Amino acid sequence: MSYFEGTFLAGNTFWVLVILAYYFLATLLPIDKIITKLYPAFGMLMIVMTTLIAGAILLEAPHLPQVADVFAYFDGHHEHDFLTPNPDGAPIWPLLFLTITCGAISGFHSTQAPIIARCLTNEKYVRPVYYGAMVCEGIVACVWALAGIAAFPGGYVELKAMLAQGGPGLVVNHIATSYLGVFGGVMAILAVAVFPITSGDTAFRSLRLTIVDAFNIPQSLRNRLLLSVPILTIAYLMTLLDFSLIWRYFAFSNMLLSTSVLWLATKYLFDRGTFHWIVSIPAVIGTSMTVAYIATAGIGLNLPMDYSKPIGVLVAVVGLIGLVVAHNKRTVPAV
Repeated sequence: MSYFEGTFLAGNTFWVLVILAYYFLATLLPIDKIITKLYPAFGMLMIVMTTLIAGAILLEAPHLPQVADVFAYFDGHHEHDFLTPNPDGAPIWPLLFLTITCGAISGFHSTQAPIIARCLTNEKYVRPVYYGAMVCEGIVACVWALAGIAAFPGGYVELKAMLAQGGPGLVVNHIATSYLGVFGGVMAILAVAVFPITSGDTAFRSLRLTIVDAFNIPQSLRNRLLLSVPILTIAYLMTLLDFSLIWRYFAFSNMLLSTSVLWLATKYLFDRGTFHWIVSIPAVIGTSMTVAYIATAGIGLNLPMDYSKPIGVLVAVVGLIGLVVAHNKRTVPAV
């Protein structure tokens, strides 16, 4: 193998093209041809590695904060660096919910709901599939968050130094190998890498289906090609941009989409005179976070960060008042 070939195969361009080729097939072909063949294996890999990481944390995680340390933190005594505020001065509100994009509340996952619904053979499967998936992802997120805390006793400063050295991949490798050794670390990295890849194939597929449904386009092979090729071409061009910038826009659009879906669900329940607070209250909170972020973010209005909290509170109060007023004026339809 020549130097060029070795460099190409080891570089980002080769793997980007491989992943985009998979995305093209997953977007073009029926869901039972590729996606449903691979997802059981991908899911099992993630479950097994998360279980192993969780077991390792239970056996040996000396740097996790104890309950007494947490109380000491709120009393003003910072025994551990990882309990101190962000050294860069970034506020927890609303950045925490934008940083943990799909773990906090996910507009992206709401776009996958129609695909999952089409795969269910009986309506009784809705609760275990949707609710069960949400609980499982929450557990996975908590396990890896605890693993990250325990693996970086130096807190944010140590984590930031490793991110600057090798990015998120190095962080995952450090966490996984710390608990599972070299082999387990490789498997864990594969499991973590699978998640964004599987997010991409369903995202592109749902985008094609959304366009098809919106414009009532027949799903012939020719039409699928005419839609898939431009979508994947744009995706490739986006890989040439700064990923951190793309991620900030994704974080905002994810929150905006999730909040919009919550308001849509609120409208659906509201018009039917049923209990809507289970989605309307989260919709108010999501709106508060979304507006507070875009008002103070560099990609938005770029106002001082100190404004994020009062802006968020004001939006939440106005939204809640409007919701209560609309609720009291609501006319419940006759059964």
